[in-house]
Amino acid sequence: MRNYEYFLARKVAASGQQSFSRLIIRIAIVAIALSVSVMIVATALIAGFKNEISDKIFGFWGHVHITDTNLSSSFLEAAPIDRNQDFYPFLDTIKQVQYTAPATFMGRETDRFKTYTTEGGIGHIQVFALKAGIIQTKKAIEGIILKGVDRDFNWEFLQRYLVEGEPLNLPDSSASDEILVSRQTADRLELAVGDRFIVHFVEQNEQLRRAFTVSGIYKTGLEEYDSKFALVDIRKIQQLLKWTEDQVGGFEVFIDDIDDLGFLTEYIYLERLPPELYAESIREKFPNIFEWLELQDINEVVILALMLVVGIINMITALMILILERTNMIGTLKALGSTNWSIRRIFLYYAGYIILLGLFWGNLIGLGLCWLQDRFEFIKLSEADYYLAVAPVDVNFWLVLLLNILTLVVTLLFLIVPSWLVTRINPVRAIRFK
Repeated sequence: MRNYEYFLARKVAASGQQSFSRLIIRIAIVAIALSVSVMIVATALIAGFKNEISDKIFGFWGHVHITDTNLSSSFLEAAPIDRNQDFYPFLDTIKQVQYTAPATFMGRETDRFKTYTTEGGIGHIQVFALKAGIIQTKKAIEGIILKGVDRDFNWEFLQRYLVEGEPLNLPDSSASDEILVSRQTADRLELAVGDRFIVHFVEQNEQLRRAFTVSGIYKTGLEEYDSKFALVDIRKIQQLLKWTEDQVGGFEVFIDDIDDLGFLTEYIYLERLPPELYAESIREKFPNIFEWLELQDINEVVILALMLVVGIINMITALMILILERTNMIGTLKALGSTNWSIRRIFLYYAGYIILLGLFWGNLIGLGLCWLQDRFEFIKLSEADYYLAVAPVDVNFWLVLLLNILTLVVTLLFLIVPSWLVTRINPVRAIRFK
């Protein structure tokens, strides 16, 4: 009979349901199921957490900033640049771009170079300008940074986080006095939609005052940024800084695919900008928060490794008990001429069956929990600490498939060593005490 080891493994698995090994098998299945479900939930939560926070930062600031070369690391030092550039507003017509970079092998760069194509291109470009001021109301005083935006501003992102009121109305005729403040600022200063207040500025040793009316209140959950920034008509900033309508603080560029960020930043800087302008990605401008997000990768690796170790240890224990329980069968098979490797394969097939059962239940539990969290949002977070009110999930089904294959293959490889116990069983003694 071809592959009789598989046939015997099925018989052993069926009969095992009525023997002492039933409890051992169930414990092993539960261990594998718990390990896989924890791995799926952990990867989904960490991916969702990183993606959600990254999307918020990129949505608020764009992916790439184009500013004067002397001000690449500062937001507030006023240095106007001309709006009329060759790349504006035509930069968003760039789609996929080809580039040459060192080929990689197992995550490391090699000496060979290869031509790559970006996944996407540039989706949008818009102007901005910044000016610091002090908000004065009847009850409080607070510092604020006004971000001036123009009619090219993409409101799609902030519309999702607008909790009250409307976006800024930017008429063609004159500068609007509307302002969009964060929920945090509105609560501290006791502001509501429609309220009017004064903002004080200092420009060239001159104190200036401007009145603004709250048009809307937003809340992104990025408390560190929400508490500092408010949106106004860019023409208000230009008037305060005594700029012309063609002078702006910089350009914000949005790209289609975050994986292209590094190359497209370099491409814009080297290929599209004049010498006096500089392009910098938001990752470079806000390195601390992105370094913190990258630390989550370490947590993910630790969790996956621990869960894999738990599953392996339980399977090793189960396999050794199953071999010892089947000592008589092993002795009989050896007496009939079976080799040690053939008998070991029987138990490895048996172990594979147990692992597959564990994987089935693990996927069912893990994906089920992810669906429940996505649907009902029962895991809450402190928004002040984590920038999110609810734990987000982002299930990558290719990664789930890879986790399943990795668990199956690695666990079976580790079981080859304990299956060596078969070779230590003497057929004469095994049959004698049958």
